[in-house]
Amino acid sequence: MKAQAFHILLRSSLLFLSFLLQNVNGAAEVDLIFVNGNIYTVNERQPCAEAIAVKNQRIVFVGANEDANKFRGNRTRVIDLHGHTVLPGLTDSHCHIFGIGEREMNLNLEGTNTLGDFLAKVKERVAKAERGKWVTGRGWIETFWKPPQFPTRTDLDKIASENPVFLTRADGHASVANSAALRIAKIDKNTPNPFGGEILKDKTTGEPNGMLLDNGQDLVAKNIPKPTEAERERAFLLGIQREIDLGWCEIQNAGSYADDIKIVRKCFDEKKVKLRFTNAVFGPGEDAQRFLREGPTINAYDHRFTQRTIKVIFDGALGSRGAALLKPYSDAPETSGFLTEKESDLKPMFEEALRRGIQVETHAIGDRSNRMILNLYEQAFNAVPPEERKTREPRWRVEHAQILDPADLPRFAKLGVIPSMQPSHAISDLFFAPARLGMDRLAGAYAWQSLIKSGSIVAGGSDAPVERGEPMIEFYAAVARTSVKGFSGEGWHLEQAVSREQALNMFTIWPAYAAFEESDKGSIEAGKLADFTVLSNDIMKIPEPEIPTTHCAMTVIGGEIFFEGTKN
Repeated sequence: MKAQAFHILLRSSLLFLSFLLQNVNGAAEVDLIFVNGNIYTVNERQPCAEAIAVKNQRIVFVGANEDANKFRGNRTRVIDLHGHTVLPGLTDSHCHIFGIGEREMNLNLEGTNTLGDFLAKVKERVAKAERGKWVTGRGWIETFWKPPQFPTRTDLDKIASENPVFLTRADGHASVANSAALRIAKIDKNTPNPFGGEILKDKTTGEPNGMLLDNGQDLVAKNIPKPTEAERERAFLLGIQREIDLGWCEIQNAGSYADDIKIVRKCFDEKKVKLRFTNAVFGPGEDAQRFLREGPTINAYDHRFTQRTIKVIFDGALGSRGAALLKPYSDAPETSGFLTEKESDLKPMFEEALRRGIQVETHAIGDRSNRMILNLYEQAFNAVPPEERKTREPRWRVEHAQILDPADLPRFAKLGVIPSMQPSHAISDLFFAPARLGMDRLAGAYAWQSLIKSGSIVAGGSDAPVERGEPMIEFYAAVARTSVKGFSGEGWHLEQAVSREQALNMFTIWPAYAAFEESDKGSIEAGKLADFTVLSNDIMKIPEPEIPTTHCAMTVIGGEIFFEGTKN
C-alpha cells in the first residue's frame, strides 16, 4: 500500500477505535437516521451500507437498516432514501467561488459555438448598455469555432464602437478588448509586454489586435470600475448556493485577496454560509505576507472555514498558449509560453511557509512550469529540515499539473506533492491540445492513472467557472476520458482514465487528505462529520454515458439537509 493511502487508513482506523471507546455503553437516541440507501462509504473495512445514524452533526452508525433502528428515539427523524445512491460529501478541490457567482450575474459567453454566436450575444448586451459604459463578460472559447481563431478588436469594433468592451476567455488567462478599451488603457503598437503576460499584435502592422494574455489583461482590467462590496457579496452567495444545489459539500477555493476574505468572513459571521469552505490566499505579495504573520485559521465557524494555504499562479493556460512549455508550441513555434512569477520572489516565501505550517498550492500547467515548481518545492524542503517546520508533513500541491514530462511524473509521490487536477479539462482540451502539443507530449498530458500508479494521491476538482463545475461531469470525465458525446481523438491515451473507485476517491477522501481533513471528512464512518451527497443514479454501476445525466437528489452537511431535489 502506498504511503499516503496507508496514512489515510491508519488515521481512519484510530478515529474509529476512539469513537468505539467513547460509545461502549451501547446505542443512544440520535437526531437523524437515513435508511434504504445504496451507500458507498469509501471505507475499506465496510465499503457498502443501507443506513446511517447521525447525532450532533456526526455519524454514529453505518450499517444495515435493522441495526440502525436501535438508535431510534421519540425525537429521531427518519429519512427514507428510496434506494438512492449516497456518497461521502463531494469536495471540489479547485474552484473560484466569486467567479462562479459572477458568471450567474454577468454576460455569460459559454456555449457560443461560433464567432457569430459570440458577437450576437455581445451585441445584445451592448444594445442594453448606456453609452460609454463598460461591457464585460466571460466564458468564450474559440476552439469550437471555424476557424478556431481568437476574436479581435476589429470584430468587436463592428458591434461596439462607443462602449469599452472586455471579454475574458473561459480559462481566465486571456481576454479580448475592443479599440475603445485599448485607448482607455493607452495600449498601442509601442506598448511593451508586461512581465508574465503578452499583448498580441498584428504581424504586419504591429498594432495590438485586442488579445491580451495573462498579466497583459491587467493593463485593461485595472480601468474597469470595480463591483461594489454588495455586488461581490451577492456573487459569493450565488456561487455558494449553486455549489450546494449541485451536491458539493465542500469547496477548496483556489485563491483570494484581502477584500475577498473580508466578504467571506462577513458572510460566515452572519451565518449565511453552510457549505464547508477551504480558502487559499494569493501570493507572493502583501496579502500573503500578512497571512504568514497571522497564521492559519483551522475549522472556524463549526468546521465550516479553514484558511491555511498560499496560492501561486506560475504560468498561463494551454488554450491561450501561455502555459510554459519545455519546447515551443507545435502550432505556434515562435512561443513556448511564459512564467508569471519570478523564482526569486517565491523562494523566500516558500521557506517561510514551511516554517510557519502554511501549505502552498501552485498553478502550473505546462511541462516547464511543472518541472520548475517541483524544483522550487524540493529546494525549499531541503532548505528547511523537518525539525524546523511547524507542520512536518507539508502536503504542498500543484494545481492542474496538466502537461508533465514523463521524467517528472514520479517526482510528485517522491516529494509528497499532491497533484490537484480537474478531469473536465481533459475532455475540453482534447479538441485543441494535440495541435498545441503534438503527439509526443500527449503521453504526459492529464496523466491521472500514471500519477496514481506512481503513488500519488490526486485531488479532483472542477476549476469552475473555467469549466461548468458540475460533479457528475467531472466524475464522467475521469472514468471515460472522452467528450460527453463520446469523442476522444488520436493519441488521447485512454489508458490514463481512472476506475470508478479511484474517481470516487478523487472527490472524497483524497481532497480531504489534501486539506489535512481525512480525520473528519472524506468517508462515511462513525465519528466523521455527517456530510453526504445523494444522487439520482448509481454512478458506480450505470453505463458511462448516463453519468452526466445524473443529478443531485439531496445535499447533507453536518446532518442537515440544505438541498433536496426531485425524487426520481
